[in-house]
Amino acid sequence: MAKSMVKNEEIKKGEIVFMNNCQKCHPGGEAGVGPSLNNLAIPGVTKRFRVRSKAFLFGLGRMPSFKKNEISKEEMDYLIVYMKALRNHDESKN
Repeated sequence: MAKSMVKNEEIKKGEIVFMNNCQKCHPGGEAGVGPSLNNLAIPGVTKRFRVRSKAFLFGLGRMPSFKKNEISKEEMDYLIVYMKALRNHDESKN
């Protein structure tokens, strides 16, 4: 399978995780109940921490935490790939 096909599959799987867990507060990665994620230029490790922790981070306030039994490590990997794709797509509009 070509690398781009693998990446596309990861993005699709990440979109499912996003829709099931994040979409309600961050519709399309934009601001809703929660802040916009599309313009959040932080590394994946920080995003993982943010999803797993209720910690206050970079002035963004609190959000619910998602434990490993709610979003597995594999699903988290897909979610990060999807969030990166969302951000890159948003940048291409400019």
